[in-house]
Amino acid sequence: MTDSGRHQPALRLTRVDLDALPSYVPGRSPADLARELGLPEAIKLASNEVPYGPLPGVVEAVTEAVTTSHRYPDMGVVALRDALAQRYGVDADRIATGCGSVALAEHLVRATCLPGDEVLYSWRSFEAYPIIVATSGATSVRVPNDAGHGHDLAAMAAAVTDRTRVIFVCNPNNPTGTALRRAELDRFLDAVPDDVLVVIDEAYREFVTDPEVPDGLDYLDRPNVAVLRTLSKAWGLAGLRMGWLVAQPVVAAAIRKVATPFSSSTAAQAGALAALTQAAEMERRCALVVAERDRVTEALRKFVPEVPTSQANFVWLPLGERAVAFGRACEARGVIVRPFAGDGVRVTIGTPTENDAFLAAAEAAEAALA
Repeated sequence: MTDSGRHQPALRLTRVDLDALPSYVPGRSPADLARELGLPEAIKLASNEVPYGPLPGVVEAVTEAVTTSHRYPDMGVVALRDALAQRYGVDADRIATGCGSVALAEHLVRATCLPGDEVLYSWRSFEAYPIIVATSGATSVRVPNDAGHGHDLAAMAAAVTDRTRVIFVCNPNNPTGTALRRAELDRFLDAVPDDVLVVIDEAYREFVTDPEVPDGLDYLDRPNVAVLRTLSKAWGLAGLRMGWLVAQPVVAAAIRKVATPFSSSTAAQAGALAALTQAAEMERRCALVVAERDRVTEALRKFVPEVPTSQANFVWLPLGERAVAFGRACEARGVIVRPFAGDGVRVTIGTPTENDAFLAAAEAAEAALA
């Protein structure tokens, strides 16, 4: 081929519909922002990470696991599935693992949907849902959040059609932090047809303090319920990527079948096993986050009264069209938050010092934008 031929416009090699699909937005690098602003450091409160480092024993377990990294990991993730089964009182054949709960959400849609099938979810909710659905060839059905920034379950039930295959219920909801209570979730599950899989996405379950917010595992007697959990958040393994799912054995087996082979690394499995032995320390750290969450919420409501009560490790500022400008104003003060254009801003709970810096930036930003 001539040089001129190499530079001719290529034929279309990827799907046209993906052009309209938004990309998943990761949190900005604090090192980059610090350099840009000429600061010694910047604070990242955009990615819902827990700020206290790996749990005891994780680094050592991962270090040891790396010595066998020339070998493939256990594809069945047997030891971890057994450990999860023992901790949560479920059978191991009902568990599937993956590269974070987001990968398992993708596998669920892949295992249940064909082109033209519908996946229903609240919006705004987890930003990966529309990406997962579109790349699987299914159709998204988005039901607007209610006035309290949470799931409108009555509207979601009404939106179910004979093409609905999966419903995602994010509880607590990301990015708003709102949570569904038992009675309303019971009514919703009663209304959903038995041949529709309801996926209760509980990535932030460990931060829930409201006793009326149900544990998704309590619904496993319903054959059409699956529960997603992650070790990325409360268990401090965001950089290792390990999520897990509990469902009927036939559903879990289908997920394991469609998952990318060997996608749960040896290091991730070792880190997860070590983390699970530190439940008391995990709970202690979650309590610190919850105390700060409540303090930050109370402080924010002095100048953003509409901040909803959060049951996660982040808070939501429903700023509407001011969201992006607010995010930029916080970044100008060295604090990275996560704006969602036209809707609001999600702010992860950090250390007390980090939260104080955010509150100062937020108050200044609100004053400037008022």
